[in-house]
Amino acid sequence: MVELIPKGLRRIARRWIEKRGFIPASQGPANLHTVMHRRRPPVIQTVIDVGASDGRWSREMMGYYPSARYLLVEAQQAIHGPMLRRFQAEHGNVICEICAAGNKAGEINFETGDPMGGQASATPYSRNNVVVPMETVDGLVRRHGLAGPFLLKLDTHGFEVPIFEGATNTLADCAMLIVEAYNFTLCAGCLRFPELCAYLEARGFRCVDVFDILVRPRDQAFWQMDMVFIPASSPVFQVAEFC
Repeated sequence: MVELIPKGLRRIARRWIEKRGFIPASQGPANLHTVMHRRRPPVIQTVIDVGASDGRWSREMMGYYPSARYLLVEAQQAIHGPMLRRFQAEHGNVICEICAAGNKAGEINFETGDPMGGQASATPYSRNNVVVPMETVDGLVRRHGLAGPFLLKLDTHGFEVPIFEGATNTLADCAMLIVEAYNFTLCAGCLRFPELCAYLEARGFRCVDVFDILVRPRDQAFWQMDMVFIPASSPVFQVAEFC
């Protein structure tokens, strides 16, 4: 009987059910909603969305933390600036910063060829290069008087290390990190997912979940996934058995 329901309606129904946590992850691929149902910290004061694009990720996260403050950081002014300003105007708890995040305040090169992508670099790109302002996450948190516990999300296409270097104080009060991670070295200095795990474990975080696994079309090789990190001191990691 289920096969008689159009696929589009089935997807909508499944998304509605998953969002409310009724489908165990073992019965389907994990997505943001299934992960947040089973893993979200009970208290988050500030959600920091780096690589916010048009604000769609933060809009979804508001379903879980409606009273938190939201800091959205996005470098692509021409593409996403108008939508982010509209999003900020609609929500009194939202702050939008049109800049890149990095390890210092200043300017940096940014590749703008992909509206939903983009990447910062210390050296100019041969095409689609623009110079954009850059701020540190710690600096923005201080400027806006934001408080933890924080949830920090990075969708930054290989530029994660400089962002973490500029967020040391914020990381000290992070309850959760959600980082888009890769199986390939996208650029010099980019960490592949096992290197990212080692980097963050040295800073007190361990991976507790993954979702939205993506393979590339040309050869079906594993390309990227979103990784969820929580403090290594969490009770989750005190149990080393499958039960």
